[in-house]
Amino acid sequence: MTSRLRHPLTAAGGALLVTLPWVVSWATGLSEGFAPLTVVSVAGLAVLGASFLLAWGAETAEKDVPRAFAIAVLAVLAVAPEYAVDALYAWQAATDPSKANLAVANMTGANRILIGLGWSGIALFSIYKATSGSRADTSVVNREGALRDAVKLDPSISTEILFLFLATVFAFFVPLNGGIDAIDTIVLVGLYVTYIAIIIRGDVEDHDEQIGVPAYFQARPRGVRVPIVLALFAYSGFLIFTAVEPFAHGLESLGLRFGIPEFFMIQWIAPLASESPELIVTAYLVNKARSTAAFNALISSKLNQWTLLIGTLSVVYSISLGSYGVLPFDFKQAAEIWLTAAQSFFAIAILVNFRISVREAVTLLVLFLSQVIAEFAFIRLYPEALAEQYSIYLLLAYTAVYIVLGTGLLVSRRGDLRHLWTVTVANIRGTPLPEPERAD
Repeated sequence: MTSRLRHPLTAAGGALLVTLPWVVSWATGLSEGFAPLTVVSVAGLAVLGASFLLAWGAETAEKDVPRAFAIAVLAVLAVAPEYAVDALYAWQAATDPSKANLAVANMTGANRILIGLGWSGIALFSIYKATSGSRADTSVVNREGALRDAVKLDPSISTEILFLFLATVFAFFVPLNGGIDAIDTIVLVGLYVTYIAIIIRGDVEDHDEQIGVPAYFQARPRGVRVPIVLALFAYSGFLIFTAVEPFAHGLESLGLRFGIPEFFMIQWIAPLASESPELIVTAYLVNKARSTAAFNALISSKLNQWTLLIGTLSVVYSISLGSYGVLPFDFKQAAEIWLTAAQSFFAIAILVNFRISVREAVTLLVLFLSQVIAEFAFIRLYPEALAEQYSIYLLLAYTAVYIVLGTGLLVSRRGDLRHLWTVTVANIRGTPLPEPERAD
């Protein structure tokens, strides 16, 4: 009996089972009449099950396709709900201009959550799991000094870091045109298409020794294994696409009952719900001592959100409008974009040496949380007009802090920056990786 419970198919069956209540209620239309708490419970279980199925599909796929491409597919599917929510607001903006601000707010909130909570949280969780002795993880480096233990990233992620840097630099200029326009679409979508074209040409690497469900599926013949991977991707993608939006709206409804403003919910609570599959998947990978794969997934998610998500908003808006149009937003949302770009700039500066330490992760987390808490306090304490004015000052102040910190790191890590470039060129050409110029 015990051996049956430990069989990989038992775990896969369990993940599938928790998704069935949502599938049945969605297919029959019963979910539309659910109370918010019921929606959150049923849809939340579906998201949890889908996250495990998605992770298993990506790990199994590493035997047949380049790992970076498998992780890129995982990242796109995991953040698909964020695309759906933002596309909805961009579509509605054609008839209600106020929705354009919501589209930008939701997008910037999602991107800052991914770094502020995702990157920092996974780094701290990885180091905690390794140092607590619960599971050995060769990606975690123990160093002398306060808060200097770090997660070491695989240099193969240099391509993602470089493209993310290019997208971040360009993002600072997006608000200068008064909205998201065709130039933004061409540049940002073009960056992502170029990135995919590069990584798909890579060779299939020697994959990590798997355990559990991925190991069981990888042992199947290729003619069986590939359909299994496609089925896992398709089913988990369907669940994420259909369940996360109701899950987010259910959380919004519960939050409104407690007096949390709607705009704040759309910028923070809804994106947190839509990012939950990605965070669950990466926590699962860390628990398997695969911190590098977890960070690769998070960085890939950030890259596609920071390029495709922004770049496609004007396309959706123009289709809804019936002609070409620039998705407009006000100055506060321009400040939100600058802050999001500045946070990304600082985070990239941290990763140029392919490491993120406890100290750096805590800094990312504290900066993110302090800004959100301060803005929420303004909303609660001051009239709407005054709160918005103070919020803009706050956003610009934090933007300056991130830029100063990021610039300082890049100046001190000039050698690491040059090494990042040469590693990226080597990865693209398929040549041996060069040694770093200096150790950090």
